[in-house]
Amino acid sequence: RLLLENAEQLVLVCGRREPYLRREGAAGLAVLRGASLVVGLDGCIKAVGQADVIRNQFSEATFERIIDCSGKCVLPGLVDAHTHPVWAGDRVHEFAMKLAGASYMEIHQAGGGIHFTVEHTRKATEDELFTTFQHRLERMLRAGSTLVECKSGYGLNLETELKMLRVIERAKKSMDIGISSTYCGAHAVPKGKTATEATDDIINNHLPKLKELKLSGEIHVNNIDVFCEKGVFDLESTRRILQAGKDIGLQINFHGDELHPMKSAELGAELGARAISHLEEVSDEGIVAMARAKCAAVLLPTTAYMLRLKQPQARKMLEEGVIVALGSDFNPNAYCFSMPMVMHLACVNMKMSMNEALAAATINAAYALGKSDTHGSLEVGKQGDLLIINSSRWEHLIYQFGGHEALINYVIVKGKVIYENERCKTMSSY
Repeated sequence: RLLLENAEQLVLVCGRREPYLRREGAAGLAVLRGASLVVGLDGCIKAVGQADVIRNQFSEATFERIIDCSGKCVLPGLVDAHTHPVWAGDRVHEFAMKLAGASYMEIHQAGGGIHFTVEHTRKATEDELFTTFQHRLERMLRAGSTLVECKSGYGLNLETELKMLRVIERAKKSMDIGISSTYCGAHAVPKGKTATEATDDIINNHLPKLKELKLSGEIHVNNIDVFCEKGVFDLESTRRILQAGKDIGLQINFHGDELHPMKSAELGAELGARAISHLEEVSDEGIVAMARAKCAAVLLPTTAYMLRLKQPQARKMLEEGVIVALGSDFNPNAYCFSMPMVMHLACVNMKMSMNEALAAATINAAYALGKSDTHGSLEVGKQGDLLIINSSRWEHLIYQFGGHEALINYVIVKGKVIYENERCKTMSSY
């Protein structure tokens, strides 16, 4: 058992088992002062409340660990709702091209972008991919992420896609971080194929194999993703792939309306998608449809920042009642592990409030992955995933741009301290 005692601020995020927070709910995040929290041996939260009440309630109990949180804040572990973390090859040279004015599609057409990564990922062994993936996940953990969505998508053939999914499965079993896995075989059209041929291959070969591996217990995939984009997969191909994925029990969670308006949001709402990512070019009708369908918008401020695209319309979505979540979009094109930095960019560039950004990186990101019943807030019965920050106000996690390395004191998963930051003993966070 773990006892966190006497936190200056205990940020519950939700207090009434809400599966998500829309704008008005996020405005009044649940925060307790001078509070304590208990995690049981099963890794779930047993009690949350005022420090003296918890002390009396558990006066007879013995704890494996007690952490004095005086002058510190406790928050739910962060949830990163969109990443591409399994790949080989480095695209730092493309960053220079982008800075010199090349667009995403120009790099893509010159054999760079996704195709460059595909070439290197196909050549890499499963062990090589696993080693780099493990290091990336460790960096995400140290930046406060305790649940991460991880996509395949740099194989574009069945063999490599399965290799990536096996790597993700290995990490699920061997690491403490929570993982929601996504099959993203429709990330780009493979060289030598048309979009229609690629679509047929995915529906006739890839998805039946995934179903077979799921039944045998070898690979458990949670979500299906397609890059619905002009010159990649059109609306009809996207519909066919997503529907076929849904038919084998996968949640729909896809890339839409990023570079061109494609009516992806309308399609997602119609198909019962759990979430759609990007949405820089979403239509007004698409926003309304997503709000109605309770389809989460996973916004990626790093992508718009690094590609110098127009920012997603976070304010309009929030005002229309869309469930807004955040992701880092970690990939060779947007190399960012840090959800605190993502929240900061969301506030500055997308005009979200700090409360909205925290809700988007906790309960709403968990909702986008179908996990908000167990993750995303500090409530009794939920998994004991949390952060302790070395500051008396939780907002420092967002306010200090790039400051999380000296600010996050502990990262805890299922009540177990996974990361303890020695710097916090010697440094004040201010």
